[in-house]
Amino acid sequence: MNSRIEILNKTQADIKLTRIAYEIVEQSIELDEIILAGIQDRGYDIAKIIQQKIKNICDLTVQLISIDIDKTNPIHCKIDEQLDLAKKNIIVVDDVANSGKTAMYALRPFLKHLPNKIQLAVLVDRKHKKFPVTSDYVGIQLSTTLKEKIIVEVDEAKNIIAYVE
Repeated sequence: MNSRIEILNKTQADIKLTRIAYEIVEQSIELDEIILAGIQDRGYDIAKIIQQKIKNICDLTVQLISIDIDKTNPIHCKIDEQLDLAKKNIIVVDDVANSGKTAMYALRPFLKHLPNKIQLAVLVDRKHKKFPVTSDYVGIQLSTTLKEKIIVEVDEAKNIIAYVE
């Protein structure tokens, strides 16, 4: 039987995402627009929440796009390319950063557009990096064993909980 240890309840997760939204606004104060690119599924859900929080804070234009990574062939990563991403500031959003591999694959399709800046926002950062990827905006940073799994759940009301299993 797996035991779950809650690391973020819905109130704590909401506070962490609000803080991330404020940090993004502070770092983007001179910009007119940013692109939030959420990794499907939970990263996109988290990006939508951050987008709404930013709208509540200021009038910064926040475009939301999704990144779809095929887990069987992660090199083929899809984004909505209808937006002009050249010289834009892009923030890739995911639920958990483990080794950095997912973030590396998620960054790949943006490179051909020559963006101004690409950053990474995650709710949970585990610090088990195998790739040279660091998170710019972090809700909570944990030291875990490699055997432990971090699970983030987003319900229909966009409430988030995170736990270690």
